[in-house]
Amino acid sequence: MEHRPRLLAPASVPLVIGVTSHRNIPAREVDLVRRRVREFLAQLQRDFPALPLVVLSALAEGGDQLVAEEALALGARLIAPLPLPRELYVEDFHHAATRDRFDALAARARVIELPLLPDSNPRGIDNPGPQRDRQYGRAGVFIARHCHLLLAIWDGKASTRLGGTAQVAEFFLSGVMPGLTERRRGGRHHLLGSGDERLVCQIVCSRDTDDGAPLPPLQPGQLLWRTQTEVSLPDVPMPAMFHQTFARMAEFDADCLKYRSEIHGSAGADGSPSDTATLARPEAALFRAADWLAVHFRQRVLLAMRTLYTLAAVMAIAFTIYDNLPDQDDFIYVFLLLFAGGVWLATLARRRGWHRKYLDYRALAEGLRVQGYWRRAGISLTGDPEFAQDSFMQKQDIELGWTRNVMRSAALCRVPGSGNPESELREVISEWVGDGAHGGQVDYFRSKAAQRTREHRFTEMLGFASLLAGIGISIVLAALAHRLAADTKNTLVVIMGVLSILAAVREAYAFKKADKELIKQYRFMQRIFDEARKALALTTNATEQRAILHALGEAALAEHAEWALMHRQRPLEHGRM
Repeated sequence: MEHRPRLLAPASVPLVIGVTSHRNIPAREVDLVRRRVREFLAQLQRDFPALPLVVLSALAEGGDQLVAEEALALGARLIAPLPLPRELYVEDFHHAATRDRFDALAARARVIELPLLPDSNPRGIDNPGPQRDRQYGRAGVFIARHCHLLLAIWDGKASTRLGGTAQVAEFFLSGVMPGLTERRRGGRHHLLGSGDERLVCQIVCSRDTDDGAPLPPLQPGQLLWRTQTEVSLPDVPMPAMFHQTFARMAEFDADCLKYRSEIHGSAGADGSPSDTATLARPEAALFRAADWLAVHFRQRVLLAMRTLYTLAAVMAIAFTIYDNLPDQDDFIYVFLLLFAGGVWLATLARRRGWHRKYLDYRALAEGLRVQGYWRRAGISLTGDPEFAQDSFMQKQDIELGWTRNVMRSAALCRVPGSGNPESELREVISEWVGDGAHGGQVDYFRSKAAQRTREHRFTEMLGFASLLAGIGISIVLAALAHRLAADTKNTLVVIMGVLSILAAVREAYAFKKADKELIKQYRFMQRIFDEARKALALTTNATEQRAILHALGEAALAEHAEWALMHRQRPLEHGRM
């Protein structure tokens, strides 16, 4: 049974802290560990005040309950994934006081009773043994897969205990928990991004055993940061790269809040199918926000780009007039004024991150689109819903780790479907791919490809005409060089220069917009969606249909990753002229 307090705001992204801890922290160190936990959580709130804190804790005795108490005291939300049915789980608490603390914390938390693993059964988990241990391991895996930052109250020693603190920390960083999960072939970690974007905050403690001292040279109460490849010195600030990742999440939250009324009233802002009717609800709310913001900042980028290239053209024309016509010295001031305006606009765009936000929010929207459709269609490869960050831009750009964090957090707002998986699968196919009644993405990409092709051909013709006219004037100048008056000759030179400038600016503008590449992308996406539609029409088998949708999502994410990479190499402030 699941206790559900009020869920997170639809377009609000939390900072999710997972917790793994030893149960037997010595009494003499409890106050020290509690103080370090309080300082750690308070520092996160100071650094990222826009991000609501969510703590994932199984509420086991020891550090799990300690962290939960401190988190609630600071106003954080608490989600408690339990490895066993509640009545069995409390049997593993050795003291009545610990069980009372569990009950008090659970009453203030969203409690999730994790389902049994496929090879487990109710009788097998009734008593201590391998099946029960694997359920504890499953709880650690759930926490690691859904958190953005893992807080490990840990002595630093390796352990073979399934689901123990050491194994959960290792799984968080590497994607491997021996005896429960193994690394997927090909080196990709399920539900985890690159190990380089996974961060463990370790608070060192001892254990109340004969050999309970921390791993030398660690000392109780020290705070360290761990990645897959590095361990920080004790008590240093969070690594800058991860601080930036969480800052990006906070920035997205701030933009969602700033434009919330516009987002709320939007639907299909870029002319694409709205998707929000068919996406799973958490993804739908976040998708609408990310999609609207991507369109918004794209419009700003395009306006700035058009302004900058117009300024560049007028600057070149002004200088040509200044250089070739007599008594036109004032045009040098026009040139300088336009140059200053261009520098100001480019600086403004860079400082406010318009281009980066456009690409990041578009990447997030596309990831959420696929993830939401996969979840709604019931695509599951590992027993957990498949999340698109497993397939999205793992190698292309570590800076986009924040988008994968947003996609992870959507899983914490799971909303049950209608209870009819086959009906929901049909709805996803109709909305996403398209059928006889709905055009889906096939028609969207077809229309966008045709529209972009027409626009590109028109501007290409204008540029070509300007170039031809410039060449024609140069031929006239060459043929009549000795017959033309000086003023006439200078005027023709200016006109020739202007036409050449317009042709060059158009070519540079088209390069910056990546018109040709975008047309190719639209045509490719149209083709893969069309192939998916044909394949889906040939089968009524739900398993086969889900396999097709999974392959379609993988292809769509890969293609968008290439698009995003291409555009990140063409920032607004650096042009080809």
